[in-house]
Amino acid sequence: MKAKNRDQSFSDSRELDGSYDQLTDSVEDDFELSTVCYRPEGLDKLLEQTKFTKKELQILYRGFKNECPSGVVNEEAFKLIYSQFFPQGDSSTYAHFLFEAFDTNKNGSVSFEDFVMGLSIILRGSINDRLNWAFNLYDLNKDGCITKEEMLDIMKSIYDMMGKWTYPCMQDNAPKEHVENFFQKMDRNNDGVVTIDEFIESCQKDENIMQSMQLFDNVI
Repeated sequence: MKAKNRDQSFSDSRELDGSYDQLTDSVEDDFELSTVCYRPEGLDKLLEQTKFTKKELQILYRGFKNECPSGVVNEEAFKLIYSQFFPQGDSSTYAHFLFEAFDTNKNGSVSFEDFVMGLSIILRGSINDRLNWAFNLYDLNKDGCITKEEMLDIMKSIYDMMGKWTYPCMQDNAPKEHVENFFQKMDRNNDGVVTIDEFIESCQKDENIMQSMQLFDNVI
């Protein structure tokens, strides 16, 4: 039974990366199996669970497998990969927050399913889906509301990631000012926290936020 599950898992992964050939069953296949710790769900299941096409999933899987040959990525590896996109700054703290959002099972690792499900929401989800995902990212302790302290941690991590040599140069108090503006706009009842309802309602009324979210529609 175990051998059958193992063979099925291997078949699923080969279907994902587009490399499956029914005429090929070489020793290299067994070698690959022995070096990979985790294999993703089958292509059909991911097609149902995400809004990506078969071709898009195969492209994403090839890229993921190239960066993460073991099939999963831990937080340190995730930070290292993410830092390549922001060489001018320190992206480690923001990458930590992002990793927490992708690690939906809270097991300290992100699988291809975790990654592609999150990416599907960010790039192809409805406005409500995207806003819910963003709220979950900002709600660091997952208690259902965003505090000024949490938002300040997020903003500091973004400013650190963008680097101190950006133009125009950002002032040291810029993160705090951004948080104050955020709460003036979002905290409707002035109770010091922003709930999911306040967040979604405020974002939907903000033309700039809505336009920026539409920029993701044709990515990939």
